[in-house]
Amino acid sequence: MDRTESLPAQTLPPGTPPAAQTSVLLPGHDVPLGRYTTVRRLLPQRQRRMVGAWCFVDHFGPDDVAERPGMEVPPHPHTGLQTVTWLLDGEILHRDSLGNVQPIRPGQLNVMTSGHGIAHSERSPAAHPPLMHGVQLWVALPDPARAGAADFAHHAQLPRWRDGDLDLTLLVGELGGERSPAVVHTPLVGAQLEVGGPGAASLPLRPDFEYGLLAMSGSAEVDGMALTVGALLYLGAGRSTVTVTAAPGSRLLLLGGTPFEEPLVMWWNFVGRSHEEIAAAREDWAAGRRFGTVTDDPAPPLPAPALPTTRLKARDRRGGVRG
Repeated sequence: MDRTESLPAQTLPPGTPPAAQTSVLLPGHDVPLGRYTTVRRLLPQRQRRMVGAWCFVDHFGPDDVAERPGMEVPPHPHTGLQTVTWLLDGEILHRDSLGNVQPIRPGQLNVMTSGHGIAHSERSPAAHPPLMHGVQLWVALPDPARAGAADFAHHAQLPRWRDGDLDLTLLVGELGGERSPAVVHTPLVGAQLEVGGPGAASLPLRPDFEYGLLAMSGSAEVDGMALTVGALLYLGAGRSTVTVTAAPGSRLLLLGGTPFEEPLVMWWNFVGRSHEEIAAAREDWAAGRRFGTVTDDPAPPLPAPALPTTRLKARDRRGGVRG
């Protein structure tokens, strides 16, 4: 699959409001993940379900796991998405049904593409660092990638550079003339911004992208809004730059992409387009079909919860119901 730069850019629809009017602060909420980890879920939310094709944002830590097992997420399935894992502290061991067994450490990136179906587990190794802190993100896959083959990539080296008081690391996409080696299937960007000084810093943006900014540590101010850990600032589209004022040592995550217009059904670990598609994925997981067996993980797979008694509805990126 081609990288984002080969995909056609989208233009802004008529009547797009000025960027400053579209900034919205979205508070996260705590969700248990596995037996020992609680995450702050920042997307999806009722008033904003996506930023570009980014459809799921979990921020976890920093947690003291010196005397605890750390992350313990048994084998579970995915379809219709990519997982993007980025650590600030700690270590997680990824295992999947393609045969990959790959540790990830701070400064490295894991990108798993589910295609039509994959299973994986995520665990802290027995001997692990005392702190765990990071994010896991989902990217919705478009046709035909969502029906294609599964894949996994580990990137130990990513583009890094300094711009004034900012140290930037590019996770996916393009920014500032740099390009990430990570393969994605819609025009996207994801970048860590680490603030080295107290002054304001400006970043170049694409007007056809919509953007979000979250503080993983420290605090910042954008558009006169205070951004602290536990919230996502939705910046909207139509911007050519954004100016950020942050406390020294703050680490921020910039997410962006062209608006993803395909309505999605998101339920449990599946991203699809219809109730029937999600129900078929659940049935295949329960029957041991499609997703394979996670390599070198003896734990029993997570059982899928029961489907709701009402029909699952497709929703667009703003949360509106389709169908």
